[in-house]
Amino acid sequence: MRRRASKNGVSVHAISGSHAVLLAMDAEAQARKGLLGFAIKVGEVGSHHGGWLRGFKFFEATVPDPRPGERRSTLEQPIQSFLWGHYSASPDTPYRYTVRPVYGKPASLEYGEDVSVEIRTESTMSGMHSVFFNRGAIPSQAFADLFGNRPPADPNDPTAADVKWLSRGLLEAALAFIGQARGKHYALRVAAYEFTYPPILEALAAAACAGADVKVVYEDGQQKVKGVFSNTSTTDMNRAAIANAHLHDKNNLTLIPRTKRRSIPHNKFIVLLENDKPVQVWTGSTNFTSSGFLGQTNVGHIVRDEAVARQYLAYWMELAQDPEPEPFQTWCSDHSPYPGADLPAEGITTMFSPRQRSKMLDWYGSRIEGAAQTVMLTAAFGVTKKLAERFDNDRDFLRFLLMEHKNRNAATQAMLERDRDTRIALGAALNKDAIQFEMGGHRLDEWLREEEHYRHKGHVFYVHTKILMVDTMTDDPLVFSGSANFSSASLLSNDENMLLIRGDTKVADIYTVEFMRLFNHFYFRYIVQMLTKQGRNDPTKAAFLDPTDSWVATNFKPGTYHCRRRELFR
Repeated sequence: MRRRASKNGVSVHAISGSHAVLLAMDAEAQARKGLLGFAIKVGEVGSHHGGWLRGFKFFEATVPDPRPGERRSTLEQPIQSFLWGHYSASPDTPYRYTVRPVYGKPASLEYGEDVSVEIRTESTMSGMHSVFFNRGAIPSQAFADLFGNRPPADPNDPTAADVKWLSRGLLEAALAFIGQARGKHYALRVAAYEFTYPPILEALAAAACAGADVKVVYEDGQQKVKGVFSNTSTTDMNRAAIANAHLHDKNNLTLIPRTKRRSIPHNKFIVLLENDKPVQVWTGSTNFTSSGFLGQTNVGHIVRDEAVARQYLAYWMELAQDPEPEPFQTWCSDHSPYPGADLPAEGITTMFSPRQRSKMLDWYGSRIEGAAQTVMLTAAFGVTKKLAERFDNDRDFLRFLLMEHKNRNAATQAMLERDRDTRIALGAALNKDAIQFEMGGHRLDEWLREEEHYRHKGHVFYVHTKILMVDTMTDDPLVFSGSANFSSASLLSNDENMLLIRGDTKVADIYTVEFMRLFNHFYFRYIVQMLTKQGRNDPTKAAFLDPTDSWVATNFKPGTYHCRRRELFR
C-alpha cells in the first residue's frame, strides 16, 4: 500500500509491507533552507501507543560524549535522511506517521509544520499472498540492546522472547501453516533440504497425530569425495534429527529419502491439501533449521491459490519417486516451461528445477537489462557471470545488490562495480576487529558491540534470500522469489522452485520495504568498514549529526546516490 501527504513544501510518501513501513521524504527548495533533519512520530490510529522516535546520532554541541547504546528523541536529535523505515510494525494495523521538519541551531531548535500520513500494513492472514521476513542474527544494535549479544538461550522454544524477536513472525507463520492440518480431511506434502529444526518436526508430527496425512521428501543422499562415497553432512544431520524426534514411529507420517540427484535437493516448501485438493503453498528461502529461522536473513512466502498449489503438488509427487536426474530434468522442463518474453499480467508463474538447459539465466538477465526504474537482487553465493554482464553498463537509475560476500572471481566482481549507480552491500558487522577509530574517547563499535551471535559454521552467515525484483515502484513490478540462487547449478542440477510474480503491487511493496531494511542495514556497515580499511573514514560523520543544512545537498545533487534514492521512493 502507498500513501502520500505534503504541506509547505515538505512531502511524505509511505510504502507499507506487512511488518515494515518505508517513509520517503522530499522538500522543495525553500523548505530545504536551514533544514537540520526530521523528527518522526509513530502511532497506531485510534490508540494512545506510540510517540516521537529516539535516535542514536546526536549533535556534538549538545551531546559531545554519547554513552554506548544511548538514544534520544528526534525532536532534539533529528534524523538526517530522506528515507526512514519503521521495521517493527504489526501486520494489518493502521498507523499514523507525523514528520516534523527541524530548523534553527543545535542548541536552539525551531520547527516547521507537521506532515502526517496514515497507512495500513498488509495482512498476513488473508489474501492470495502472505510474506514473512525474519530479522535473523544479522549484527544488530537492537538485538544487542535487548538481549546483550548472546545466542538464544533455547533456540527450540518458539515462545522465548529472543527467538520471537529473531524470527519476527517467520517461525510463527510456518508453524501456523502446518497447524492448519488438523484432522483426516487435511494432508501436508513437504520437500526439505535441511530438515533438523525440532519445532518444525514436532509440528508435523502433531499434525499427523491429529489425523492429517503427512509425507516428507528430504535429503538423504551421498557425495563423492576423492573417489569415495559418503553421506553428506546434511544427510547425517537430517537422520539424527529425525531419530531424535521419533518421526519414524508416527502414524500418518511418511518419510521419503531423496537420494538419486545430481547435486542437492534444495527445496523448502510445503503443500497444504484439504479434502484431497491442494489449496496453499509455503515456499521461500528458509531451510527447516534453527539458523534458517533465526540466523540468516530469510523469507517465507504463502500462496493461497489452487492452481499454484496444484503445480507444486505435481512437482512434489515427482520428487516423492526419487527420480533419476535426466528424466527429472525432462519432466521439469515439460511441466514448467521457460516463460516467454513477458509474464502474464498480474499473474504467478512457477519455475521448477532441475532443467535440461540453463537459458533461464538469460531470461533473468533480459529482465535486468530491460529495467526502467530499478533492480534489486540478493546473492548468497555471489552473482554468476551471465547476470553480472547485465550490470556491466551505465544506467541512470539505482540498482541494488545485497550479497553475502564479493564474487571470488575479480573480473566478475568488476562487472558489478563498474556502474556507480549499482550499489552493493555485503554481510558485515561492526566490531573491534573491523573498526579501530576513536574520537574523544568514543568508538563507533561501542554503540554496543555487534557479534555474529548465532551461526558460526557454514557458507552463509547473513544473506540467504534468493530474490530478484525489477521496477518495484511502478504499477507493473516483477518479483522473483524462491529457493534458487540464480545460478547454473540451481537450474541444471539442484531440486529448486521459484515464484515469478508480475504486476502485484502489494507483493512488490512488501518485498521492497524488506529489501531496503536489509540493504540499508548492511550498506552502512560495509561502507564504514571499507572506508576505515582505506584510512578515509571520518568518525565525525559516523558518530555525529551535521550541525548545518549541508547534509541536504547530496540528496539533491543530480547523479548522486542519495539523490537517485530520493527520486526512486518519493
